[in-house]
Amino acid sequence: MSSDRAPAPPGININVPHSARVYDYWLGGKDNFAVDRAVGEAMMQAIPGMRYMAGENRKFVHRVARDLVEREGIHQFLDVGTGIPTRPNLHEVAQQIRPDARVVYVDNDPIVLVHARALMLSHPEGRSEYISADLRDPASIVTDRALLDTLDLTKPVGLTLIAILMLLADEDDPWSKVAELRDALPSGSCLAITHPTADFNPAEVDAAVAAATGAGMTLVTRAEEQVCAFFGDWELLEPGLVPVSAWRPDDPNVDPEAAYYWAGIARKP
Repeated sequence: MSSDRAPAPPGININVPHSARVYDYWLGGKDNFAVDRAVGEAMMQAIPGMRYMAGENRKFVHRVARDLVEREGIHQFLDVGTGIPTRPNLHEVAQQIRPDARVVYVDNDPIVLVHARALMLSHPEGRSEYISADLRDPASIVTDRALLDTLDLTKPVGLTLIAILMLLADEDDPWSKVAELRDALPSGSCLAITHPTADFNPAEVDAAVAAATGAGMTLVTRAEEQVCAFFGDWELLEPGLVPVSAWRPDDPNVDPEAAYYWAGIARKP
């Protein structure tokens, strides 16, 4: 649906930008509206490498899925803040290695709900489900019947929070929301996070945040120690909390600070 000529799904205000649709625009998708493109362009004026940064986040997701399956033996995932699907999706990467891998996707954007059927095209041996829920209400996620029917919460889970915590203001206390999700998972589970930061280029990032907030979006960047706090007492896996492009890169020649995101994975003791 590219969108300005197609009717918007119920619940979507095409006059207000949405982070998932802006991200879709950066990735070359068609599920966005004029207001999303305007904000996306304004943020790219501030950060010329914004499309590259969005791509680096997607590559991180692929490496996370691969490494958690191959190195940690995890074959079930909870992806909160899924966004508009971009292939290969997390379950597709995981199921290439473990056909029986299971994934539950979570988002609260009606456009993602429209694409939920595509997200649920799982390998026959595995399973992929989508639930409509909000990170601000973690209990509604971990008690959802579709999640409990898909994932075995007595066995390790890979929890992914990719470029989503930036949408929660400090007054929403995102650290307690993440802690509630962590507490619901068993020993051996892993948490993967990416989060935008002004640590690498404050001027560009501040200008991009101003463009987003000026259009009515919530966009919060956080410093290294604030991002690290989301992992609680879980053990950070090597190489620790690093720029997203530097987390076990397939191409070691990339500039590690060209994408302004912190990234890391931690394991529950």
